[in-house]
Amino acid sequence: MAPDDEASRNGRTGSRGASAASARRTRDSGPLPPGGLLDLLSVSAVVLDNDGRIVFWSPQAGEVFGYTAEEALGQHAARLLVHPENSELVSRLFARVMGSGESWAGAFPVRHKDGGTRLVEFRNMRLTDDLGDVYALGIAADQVMLEGIEAKLALSDRLVSQSPIGVAFLDTDLRYLMVNPALERINGIPAEDHIGKRPSDIHPFDGIEGVEAALRQVLLTGEPLIDQYFVGRTLADPEHDHAWSVSYYRLEGANGRVLGVANSVVDVSERHRAAIEVDRARRRLSLIADASVRVGTTLEVERTAQELARVAVPELADVAAVDVLDSVLAFRRRGGRHEGPEVFRALAVASAYPTEVTAAADKVGDLAVYGTDRLITQCVHTGRPVVVPHTGPDDLLRIAPAPEAAAALARAGVHSYLAVPLIAHHEVLGAFDMIRTHNPLPFDADDVLLAGELASRAAVAIDNARWYQSVRNSAETLQRSLLPGRHPPLVGLEVASHYQPAEASSEVGGDWYDVIPLSGDRTALVVGDVMGSGIDAAAAMGRLRTATCAYADIDLAPHEVLRHLDKITSGLEHYIATSLYAVYDPHRHECRIANAGHLPPVLVRSGRTPELLDLPTGAPLGVGGVPFRTVTFDLHPGDRLVLYTDGLVETRHHSIDQRLDALLKSLDEPLRPLPDICAWLLETLRNPDDHDDVAILIAQSLPVTPGESTTK
Repeated sequence: MAPDDEASRNGRTGSRGASAASARRTRDSGPLPPGGLLDLLSVSAVVLDNDGRIVFWSPQAGEVFGYTAEEALGQHAARLLVHPENSELVSRLFARVMGSGESWAGAFPVRHKDGGTRLVEFRNMRLTDDLGDVYALGIAADQVMLEGIEAKLALSDRLVSQSPIGVAFLDTDLRYLMVNPALERINGIPAEDHIGKRPSDIHPFDGIEGVEAALRQVLLTGEPLIDQYFVGRTLADPEHDHAWSVSYYRLEGANGRVLGVANSVVDVSERHRAAIEVDRARRRLSLIADASVRVGTTLEVERTAQELARVAVPELADVAAVDVLDSVLAFRRRGGRHEGPEVFRALAVASAYPTEVTAAADKVGDLAVYGTDRLITQCVHTGRPVVVPHTGPDDLLRIAPAPEAAAALARAGVHSYLAVPLIAHHEVLGAFDMIRTHNPLPFDADDVLLAGELASRAAVAIDNARWYQSVRNSAETLQRSLLPGRHPPLVGLEVASHYQPAEASSEVGGDWYDVIPLSGDRTALVVGDVMGSGIDAAAAMGRLRTATCAYADIDLAPHEVLRHLDKITSGLEHYIATSLYAVYDPHRHECRIANAGHLPPVLVRSGRTPELLDLPTGAPLGVGGVPFRTVTFDLHPGDRLVLYTDGLVETRHHSIDQRLDALLKSLDEPLRPLPDICAWLLETLRNPDDHDDVAILIAQSLPVTPGESTTK
């Protein structure tokens, strides 16, 4: 069908619909107000008798011909309105209409009252009254005005019918009166199937009630609504969402009567999709930036895995998990190609909302064996992402750890799966796998890239953490092996000790303590701190402890022991240490002590307020050339001596004096068993985030039972 034919068809359909709608309203509510088109055309009526004299003259005829009714009535029409040269033609036309009853239509030049000539469009027909008399009725309109209106109507029709913008006209009941071809294509419904129906009768997408509410608002207020944004689906493309920019405006006739409401519809789906892509890109960049801050905040493998899983939900996945190869964690994995089943350790699972998927996943911390047919195994074997945009029952069996878990995934609505390898320094550590349930979109290529970026960042952090933890565990194992085990039996003295390693975010330090039985039932009490951290600091601590035991065994005074240790420390490259060395004699209830740059011990006398011992500070071991002094004080039964390292009291936010006061207040409590005091001091003074290790040694003087002795 040619465009003109299609426009005509739509026009006829609209006319039939308008006529039907008008008839329905007339039937329901009586006569309607007059339209304004005839007034706009200024259509006039003139009636002539059988002799050609004017017997009726409408007011509009005065506008067309210039004569008033008084001037025209009774006059011979041909003499009044026709130029002499056209008189014969007019007479023949008049005779034909009156004689045969045949109508005549056309444009004819007439003489205006002002003497000029006007081209007037005529529709002439014969009338017969009840007496059998005949008359001629002429319907006339100014031809120039008529052509202008016809041009405007034709232009409007072409604009509407050929416009790429969907256009519709609805009556005051919101029923379609006219739909142009563009809107036919947008809605996927022929124009004739629109006519007489409301939008809610033909549109299936959600939110159509809001459209009708907007139309009613425009009808009521007359205020147009411009560029309203809607997203939905129509019968033209029921499988995909489209976006439209819709505008509504009220139509009124020349006399102000409300005719209905028009709407224009522009398909902006491309712009909508571009905006979605821009928004997705922005959110992805935001997620990567967020991950750079939230992932890898500590040197702990498990926590880093948890941070990765949590940052992925809900933006990238509904549920995310991190599984690392157990052989990687144990440093047993060799390079090269790997085949066969793999043993994974589940390190993290995160969900955007409560779901049975998390219960179906491997429990965090557990080991799980996955065969070569499993998707996660394929991911680590190939070192490439595995994506299943639309999962089926067979896919779920290759994802879940067991058939019952696969059934749980199906019940939860799992419909898409993605796994990306965790690769650091060309070594596959494990897999970062994700599923979608609530998010209706399948994983796509952009998701694979984003997940890969997150995984690569996290993999480096996990690799650093596992190497760090390995070194730290070695250092801690070495340090604990160098510290004393169970305390030997002592005369007149009860002791308790505790060593607290540095937290996971810092390395093992060089703190140590020792309890050394001496001749004459005496006991040497030692606490020290090698400055630095790691295996080297632990090894230096071991050498100093061994040397301390050797010098203590030859019965040197405390300051002499420190002098010899100072020489040994000077030979340890880059290391210095602080230490307290005390010797207690239970028979004299006397304690001799020397200090090498260490924090002062606390003396808690029975029934009295705890106090810091006033000792010469001395220089740290390894400085060299500074003498040490021995101080003697009484330690009676019930008195306690508390030795400690700086990790117990030093913080970044308080002065050392404030912290020492806090230590004294913590010890000014009702008497507790010595092991409980160690735990109490750690609980009240040590912050979980402190990055230093702590050694505590507490000794309490006891009465000596007659005959009691451990003298060598």
